Amino acid sequence: MNLQNQRIILTGAGGGIGSLLGEMLVAKGVRLCRLVRQIDPDSNSANLFVGQNSQVLTLACDVAQTSQRDEAIRAVERAWGGVDVLINLAGVLDFKPFQDADPAMLHRMIQVNVEAPMQLARAVLPGMLERGHGRIVNVGSMFGSIGFPFFATYSATKFALRGYSQALRRELAGTGVGVTYVSPRAVNTPLNPPVVHEMAAKGMMHMDEPEPVARAIVRAIEKERSEAYLGFPEGFFARLNALFPGLVDKALAKQTPGLHSFAASQNA
Repeated sequence: MNLQNQRIILTGAGGGIGSLLGEMLVAKGVRLCRLVRQIDPDSNSANLFVGQNSQVLTLACDVAQTSQRDEAIRAVERAWGGVDVLINLAGVLDFKPFQDADPAMLHRMIQVNVEAPMQLARAVLPGMLERGHGRIVNVGSMFGSIGFPFFATYSATKFALRGYSQALRRELAGTGVGVTYVSPRAVNTPLNPPVVHEMAAKGMMHMDEPEPVARAIVRAIEKERSEAYLGFPEGFFARLNALFPGLVDKALAKQTPGLHSFAASQNA
C-alpha cells in the first residue's frame, strides 16, 4: 500500500507508540485523524502537530463512548469524504490477581480493547467495501497468543481481538479490504503500571522501545501483511503455545511464584 494521501484514523494517538506512529504516518504524506483521550495543549505529543495543515486532525475521543466514536467518524467524513485505513491502537491493561480485579476496570478493558475496535471497523467498513479498498489494523499483544498469569482480563481481550481479526480477514477475502493484526511484546510506555517495568528490569519479560514498534506497524501496513509478531523469542512461544500449550504451562509455572509476589505488591 502506498500511504500517500491515504485517509487514516489512529486511535490511542497520544500514547507512547501512537505519538511516534502519527509522526511517521504524517511523514509518509497521509491524511491523519489522531484520536486522543483528551487534548493537552502543553504536551509534547500535541505540540508536534501544532501548525499542521488540513492533512491532520486531532480529536478528543474516548473510544469507549459510542457518541464520541460516531462523531469522530463523521468529522473525518466531512473533512475527507471517508476512511481508507483504521488503526486500532488504543488499549488499557491491569496487572493483579484476577480475584482482586476491579469490576469497573474489567468492563473498561473489554470496551476499549475489544468493543471499540469492532464498532469502529463496523462503522468504516461500508465505505471501504463500496470503494473496494481499505485496511483494518488491529494492534494486539503477545498476550493475545499466550495467556499470561495476572494479566487474565487483558489476555482475554487480546485473544478476542486476534480471533476477531482472523475471522474478519477471512470474511473480507476478495473484497479489496484487508485486515492486519500486529502483536508486539511488552513496550516501554506509560500504559504499563510501574510494577511491569520492575519485572522487565529483573529480566522477567522483554520490553521494546516504542519507536521500533511504531516502525513495524507502518511496515506491516505498507506490506499489507495479515499478521506481524514482534520480538524473539516471544513470537516463537506464541506459535509454540498454539501447538503445545502444555510446554508453555510448564515454562510459565516456574515464573508464577515471582509474578505472584509482584502482583501481591499491588494490594500492599
